[in-house]
Amino acid sequence: MTTVDPDTLSSEARRARLFTRINKLDAWFQVFGLAWITPVLKAAAGDNPKAQMKEFWRLLAVPVIAIAAFLLLWTAMAPKVQTSLGAVPGPAAVWTETVNLHRDAQAKAAKKQAHYKKVEARNQRFTDRGQPERVKDIPYTGAPSYYQQIWTSIQTVFFGFLIASAVAIPLGILAGLSPVANSAINPLVQIFKPVSPLAWLPIVTMIVSALYASNDGLFAKSFLVSAITVTLCSLWPTLINTALGVASIDKDLVNVSKVLKMNTYTKITKLVLPSALPLIFTGLRLSLGVGWMVLIAAEMLAQNPGLGKFVWDEFQNGSSQSLARIIVAVLTIGIIGFLLDRVMYALQSLFTFSNNR
Repeated sequence: MTTVDPDTLSSEARRARLFTRINKLDAWFQVFGLAWITPVLKAAAGDNPKAQMKEFWRLLAVPVIAIAAFLLLWTAMAPKVQTSLGAVPGPAAVWTETVNLHRDAQAKAAKKQAHYKKVEARNQRFTDRGQPERVKDIPYTGAPSYYQQIWTSIQTVFFGFLIASAVAIPLGILAGLSPVANSAINPLVQIFKPVSPLAWLPIVTMIVSALYASNDGLFAKSFLVSAITVTLCSLWPTLINTALGVASIDKDLVNVSKVLKMNTYTKITKLVLPSALPLIFTGLRLSLGVGWMVLIAAEMLAQNPGLGKFVWDEFQNGSSQSLARIIVAVLTIGIIGFLLDRVMYALQSLFTFSNNR
């Protein structure tokens, strides 16, 4: 009978534990779009370096080459397309305007800070003189920076998205559990789901203006118009996917709930939601993507603060830098949309049983 070297067993056990850790990390690398790190780690650990380098090539090298090819094609073709604002800017001109927007944002931030310092000094003088009645909170009225417009758009889309989710998930659960409720809700979904934000915007604007007469409330009128438009256009994917997820629950589980005589609340929280979460999150990811697209269009048309208004203002400006700035905004919109989807995918990975659902 042959003996096994204990050191060999120990080495194999350490190697197995190492690959287990790498596989666990891979789930999070995929969430954050860093899946190419996994083959590097596996190759470093000695797992068939040739095969792992093929994976590295597919996951990182190929996308990088594709992006580089796109930039080269853009650089070559852009000067050949002439518009009313001049030639289409290439990547170098767009990068220059990106830097200019960053510097402009820094200058505006410094100007805003200087304004509030002056206000504070003014109020302190009146306080020292014993004239508290002349102390005033004078708001800064300068133009918002590019970063402030980005933040405004993100706040607006999340506000509208949260309202849509709060409406769509309960209705989806109701439609999934009750055939009668589904028959009542389904026609409304089919009618309103295809409606464009361009149609909703004037209706929302008039209703908000009628019900929200001043801007003295918690939210600005323009903010509510954009957010409600996002809500009306983005709730349908979540509602449909939630209803589908709830209706697809294993019938055996439903029968078990009847045997155990679960009340409605327990049935929903312990049975329905855990089983339907993958499809609910799929609907939430779709809704957030739709909401982000709708928001930009709403801001452009309604001239509400945000990235959409920035694009429209640059289009109306018509300066030699305007087209490059519009392209900067387009790339920003795309990158933020990708990051929003990654955020939802990370949440899905935390709350569902499989990262691939």
